Amino acid sequence: MEIISLNVGRPVTVDYRGKPLETGIYKMPVEGSVQLNTNGFIGDGQADLKHHGGPDKAVCAYPIEHYPYWEQQLGKKLEYSAFGENITTAGLLETDVCIGDVYEIGTTVLQVSQPRYPCFKISQKHGPADLPAQVLDTRYSGFYLRVLREGKISTGDAIVKKESGAGDASVAHVLHLMQVGLQEEAALAALAELETLSAVVRNKFRKQLGLPES
Repeated sequence: MEIISLNVGRPVTVDYRGKPLETGIYKMPVEGSVQLNTNGFIGDGQADLKHHGGPDKAVCAYPIEHYPYWEQQLGKKLEYSAFGENITTAGLLETDVCIGDVYEIGTTVLQVSQPRYPCFKISQKHGPADLPAQVLDTRYSGFYLRVLREGKISTGDAIVKKESGAGDASVAHVLHLMQVGLQEEAALAALAELETLSAVVRNKFRKQLGLPES
């Protein structure tokens, strides 16, 4: 497992359906090592801080294994950070990676916190209006990680798994429950108590179940 590309970028303003849209999805691959702090990489930024960024979403990861599928679907070659990810990874798939899994990358230690839930900004970048729905259907979503130890990451760094998350809740499984909610109430209840799941998603589940925020 390794980092295929390390990507950062500040928000830019683009056109979306005839109106200006500020977005942080247009990240670019960088050379050398980049400092990673609790809230993200130095030189990186998000436009919508209500839905992006913060300690539980410090790093966005996306598997390189999905690129060929999307290239076929979109009919074009995709550059790294096609989905706005900070790290394009090899060997970490949503069906295998679980909430709470801990990885050492470079001099950092990161923990998986939640799936990346697709929004309309990937449609702005790539064209198809139904692209977020396609991502949900395939479960090719990517995921977020929080920083347990600050440090530096470089392209080519090995990704070393140090600990498995409690509960065996895969990223793909959590994304599924974010879609179906109370249709699978028992599974939702289990995740509502999973402390390593991001507070936003955990409390969303708790609200659906009629429970107080944790």
